[in-house]
Amino acid sequence: MVTTTALARARAGDGDAFRELTDLYRRELQLHCYRILGSVQDAEDMVQETLLAAWRGLDRFEERASMRTWLYKIATNRCLNALRDTGRRPQRAGESWPGGAAPEPTRRAEPLWLEPYPDTLVDDLPDTAPGPEARYEAREALALAFMAGLQRLPPRQRAVLVLRDVLGYPAAQAAEMLDASEVSTNSALQRARATLSAQLPAAATARRRRAHRGSANSSAGSWTRSRRPTWGSSWTCSPATRG
Repeated sequence: MVTTTALARARAGDGDAFRELTDLYRRELQLHCYRILGSVQDAEDMVQETLLAAWRGLDRFEERASMRTWLYKIATNRCLNALRDTGRRPQRAGESWPGGAAPEPTRRAEPLWLEPYPDTLVDDLPDTAPGPEARYEAREALALAFMAGLQRLPPRQRAVLVLRDVLGYPAAQAAEMLDASEVSTNSALQRARATLSAQLPAAATARRRRAHRGSANSSAGSWTRSRRPTWGSSWTCSPATRG
């Protein structure tokens, strides 16, 4: 949560106050960048660039959205810029390197394999529930099969799907974060979902079944998260009503 005092101090050049505002989100921003870039090291680089951009542009933070959402917007667009600048694309199936062995990857070059996200970093993440529109559970969205499919999407479709279906941002908010229209954002999301479902048919079928059960039971209670503080925890239906 942004406090007026900490924000004022940070805008006056107080680095400690800035860290007070942003340190809470550092790990989840790294995870977000990893989902878009597919590399832990590149994700960490993007977090550094995101925080530097936020520090330099703190006077433009208008508090219409939360600090967390503002940082996600910066991080998402930094990742898209990095992908666009390097022309980074997933290697197509069936492609091979002449002469046998593939060369070692270079910094921000096209990854020849998908780098798993370390379990130790996942364990350190804050227990932040995704938005109500999320379609994937947190650990499901870190599975290698999901990540491999994600990396085959065009960058903007990849970013839209992560914002909408992993983080659960509403359509209008995701569009604003991408500086795009809601129509174009929804169109990109539909294409991304169709492509990913074709690559992960079993997961898509299971997700549709979960969605159907959730819809059938929605009148009996509200969706709440189990209190076990891990990223593998599931969503359960409780008889509590929304306040």
